[in-house]
Amino acid sequence: EIPVLDVRSPAEYQKGHIIHAISFPLFSDEERAIVGTLYKKEGKQRAIQQGLDFVGQRLKEIYESAYSIAGESKKLLVYCWRGGMRSNSVAHFLSGFGFEVGVLIGGYKNYRRELRNAMERKLNSLIVLGGLTGSGKTEILSLLKEYGEQVIDLEGIANHKGSAFGLLPNHAQPTQEMFENGIGELLLKFDDKKPIWIEDESAKIGKLYLPQSIYKAIRNATVIRIDVEKEVRIKRLVQEYGKESEDWLLESTKKIQKKLGGTRLQQIIQAIQEHKNFELAASLLLEYYDKTYTYGLSKRSSKTIIPFSWDWLRPNESLQKLVLISKNLTLKSEA
Repeated sequence: EIPVLDVRSPAEYQKGHIIHAISFPLFSDEERAIVGTLYKKEGKQRAIQQGLDFVGQRLKEIYESAYSIAGESKKLLVYCWRGGMRSNSVAHFLSGFGFEVGVLIGGYKNYRRELRNAMERKLNSLIVLGGLTGSGKTEILSLLKEYGEQVIDLEGIANHKGSAFGLLPNHAQPTQEMFENGIGELLLKFDDKKPIWIEDESAKIGKLYLPQSIYKAIRNATVIRIDVEKEVRIKRLVQEYGKESEDWLLESTKKIQKKLGGTRLQQIIQAIQEHKNFELAASLLLEYYDKTYTYGLSKRSSKTIIPFSWDWLRPNESLQKLVLISKNLTLKSEA
């Protein structure tokens, strides 16, 4: 693949960029601020002169960095905010040294517009995977992807499991823009005539908000509700979270202390702290999470909810049945 260079400032890149693009700033954040101020106060020509002064000192560095990225092929794609002076200047300079450089028309601004369009128009074939906490929805999405299905793993893109226990230690969430870019890029690649699987999520995952179009589509789409026995769900939760530190488990539990109530909170803390009884702690937490999710599901039309009993002892068999249901749903929508 041809390397993609983002020639905007480091701060612009940090906020959001094309997936897999490499930061290749023409100006530092400070230099960009100076050039921008000059443009407003003294005009375009003065800003260009100052920009040339900044860049002129680094021409050798720009060439060497570009060559180390492109290699012998010398092929690159560059972009800035609107496909204007910054990206065209870099392209022109490198072309003089035999590079084959493409400039993204409309720049990052146009890229974002395309993603928003995809998030508006490619959601008709959405199938929502629902189910109580611990059912294994994320793992099922992973199995569907391996099976060749089109999958949007919102929690994976958000790097958050969507609950008080969602942000694991030493993990960080992406910026809001990068979260949206991750969703949009998948939709651009997907065939909207085939099912697109997505997990049932609230409007917010950790600190990140679902794009309105995605959230509305999830609320209106058919839900396949994954049903798994509570004992199995408890076992799965203990396997997933039991290895985390006691301090982190207690801290995460206290995030929802008002919703849990004083008595239940103390029972959970005792189960974790005094008895190391993670099964009991998980069971008590599920009383809250099950009630919350069931209430949310009750707000949907019962016609759009399909119950599905998933057997974790026979995941491949369950997977094939699930895919068959999705194909039948697609055929009905086309009829």
